[in-house]
Amino acid sequence: MIFSKNKYPPLHEFTTLMNRVDNFLNHDAKNRVAYYKKRSGIDLEKDVYEAICYCAQNTPFEDTISLVSGKQFPDIVASQYYGIEVKSTQGDKWTSIGSSILESTRIPNIERIFLTFGKLGGNIKFLSKPYEECLCDIAVTHYPRYKIDMLLEKGESIFEKMNITYDNLRELDNPITPVAKYYKSLLREGESLWWTSNNVLDDIAPPKVRHWKVIEKYERDMLIAQAYAFFPETILGNPRNKYDKFALWLVTQHGVINTSLRDEFSAGGQQEITDTSGESHLYSAVLKRLENSILAIKKFILETPENILTELWGNYIKDDRITQWENLVLSYCKPSNRNEMKLILTKIVNEKTIFDDKDNVKKLEEMAKKYITKHKSDY
Repeated sequence: MIFSKNKYPPLHEFTTLMNRVDNFLNHDAKNRVAYYKKRSGIDLEKDVYEAICYCAQNTPFEDTISLVSGKQFPDIVASQYYGIEVKSTQGDKWTSIGSSILESTRIPNIERIFLTFGKLGGNIKFLSKPYEECLCDIAVTHYPRYKIDMLLEKGESIFEKMNITYDNLRELDNPITPVAKYYKSLLREGESLWWTSNNVLDDIAPPKVRHWKVIEKYERDMLIAQAYAFFPETILGNPRNKYDKFALWLVTQHGVINTSLRDEFSAGGQQEITDTSGESHLYSAVLKRLENSILAIKKFILETPENILTELWGNYIKDDRITQWENLVLSYCKPSNRNEMKLILTKIVNEKTIFDDKDNVKKLEEMAKKYITKHKSDY
């Protein structure tokens, strides 16, 4: 007795089956236009299942077809190896939003998937193609999902754009990482990805949006401290755009909107700061707030993972992070003021006790620790 080494029917036979299914459904749709016009997505899954069962007669797939549907991916299974995902639109178009790129509900051992698409608007028509060949882009609802284009040309899928195969992407522990990297490479100045955080599998985007004035004071203080730590331009940068990156970060990472962000830094005019010689001088309120927050700032600089800080600063992280941060701050200063700013900045950074009341020092450290613990997933 001779046994086949391949226990599954070959791909070309499954492709032939799906072509038969398209022909069957398209012929049926011409005779039952009103019927298909009213079909919902779940209804259509049953129609496709029945069509596959009929077309599979006298083929290796006969009696191997099962309708899974529900919350599993894909909707239909054949020979416990092939899958069919069913999508449709009520419009006269070949595009739609597909399934999650995470594929966390994918049925085990299903290796090849076809997408059967029902265009139920205009001239009703069905078309089936290999799944990865009709995924043109990524869209984001509450998690990243594929965008479907059934008329996509060969070589134009999202996988060709990202230079990774569909199978390689889906088998990654964290498939969102290369996706986020690709879209970040397309960002222009002033743009940011709202849907991805630094721990994208656990927290893709903030679940709610809040206005600055409704969040607790301790959180406002910590967010300002992070602005100084992560966005050095907020201290001595150009007033026209110095808060732009921080504003985007607030929304994308924390879901916080502030329509008057500049006031949080510069309100208060000028305030006194004592230099290293003990003399007091008037400086921008920005520097005074920097002085008052320096313990939390240093904590964020020292405890933020290197890869995150590299992305935020746009520089590889050196061993002496604090000195590197000081140099970044001074790089935004006017050359005529750089020496003076260096002295005051060094004095602020090196000062051991910022407040006369040591209880306030301890309180600030506790606030920073509480904040880092609460938002651990952001790092």
